[in-house]
Amino acid sequence: MEVKLDKQYPLDVDAVRAWALLTDLKAVASCMPGAEITEQISETSYKGGVKVKVGPAVAQFGGTVDVIEAVAAERKMVLRGKGADKGGSSASMDLTAIITADPANPAHCVLNGQAAVIVNGKFAQFGGRMMVQVSDMLLAQFVENFRQTALTLPPPEGSAAALAAASSGAAGSGAANAGASGAAKPAPAMATPVVAREINGLAIVWALLKSWLGGMFGKRS
Repeated sequence: MEVKLDKQYPLDVDAVRAWALLTDLKAVASCMPGAEITEQISETSYKGGVKVKVGPAVAQFGGTVDVIEAVAAERKMVLRGKGADKGGSSASMDLTAIITADPANPAHCVLNGQAAVIVNGKFAQFGGRMMVQVSDMLLAQFVENFRQTALTLPPPEGSAAALAAASSGAAGSGAANAGASGAAKPAPAMATPVVAREINGLAIVWALLKSWLGGMFGKRS
């Protein structure tokens, strides 16, 4: 079964930091709940895995990710991934991701993604509609983690965020040098997003169940 996705996600982070994160596959994988890069095979090939948890049971999917194309001038990344579990299910995906700057607001950008996903085995029985809904749910989690992680990166030189950080640092130094009224408090560190170590299979099952029930009642009405 094949599912095609075409999504656009506005992000409140500049295109420079978003692209820097997109080119770091280990960091990108950490933004997807349950996913991780376990080994770098070559400059463009990686091994990884995804954990799916349903109650006390945990399923492990292993596979590879290859960088087919990376065009810095266009902020374009083309990836191909494939994997399988011990139960015989398998999946492959061709993904094209592009970061586009927002001309009206340099501090914002858009993450554009086009993907073709082919699923075989037990997961194919859910059907295309349900797979799209589950994909939407997982992508929403991924994009939020991606956004938070990108915001922790140093802002590009000359940007409003960089100037604000420099101004804040200068003010902090001045307060520390003054010293008469006590030591200045250190600036709070940027928070690192907490990402689930495995995909919550119960949430996926619930999404599938709601879709199935909606389809049943829709047909009856």
